[in-house]
Amino acid sequence: MFVIAVALQQGLEVGPAAAGLSMAPMAAAFFVASLAGPRLILRYGSRVVTTGGLIQATGVLVLAITVWREWSGLGALGLLPGVAIAGFGQGLQLPVLFRIVLSDVPAARAGVGGGVMTTTQQAALALGVATLGTLFLALVPGAGMRDALAVTLLVQLAAVVLTTLLSLRLPRKVA
Repeated sequence: MFVIAVALQQGLEVGPAAAGLSMAPMAAAFFVASLAGPRLILRYGSRVVTTGGLIQATGVLVLAITVWREWSGLGALGLLPGVAIAGFGQGLQLPVLFRIVLSDVPAARAGVGGGVMTTTQQAALALGVATLGTLFLALVPGAGMRDALAVTLLVQLAAVVLTTLLSLRLPRKVA
């Protein structure tokens, strides 16, 4: 999602504050979904992670289509549906995934387990930003800002679909 803010600033000359605020609905939706996760996991188990992945994939697809169709007039309002849907999906996935993984860690090792999970999350986030950012910046000179962003979002969509498929391997019941 970092590349969206960059594309808005460099491609559409949106100011940094406005570009950053255009991503705020993602954070709000993440927050709401993360509050619902504990209740949902009691009823549906690890399927919450898979459902979150499908919702996130839908949001990223909406973003790619929006960028492709509305690039010249794109702003925060146009991005709102895609970023909110993607954020809601992420909010269902991450807290539940942490719970699933850490439920197998002995209580005496909970601090270490939490540290490893947080480190893994941060490393994956950095790798994702670096990889997608590099792809985006490599595509811009030849493809233009709109097409580079759309392709980058489609690559992100492929990664989300892959992780959603991998979530099917999680144990169904969660402690």
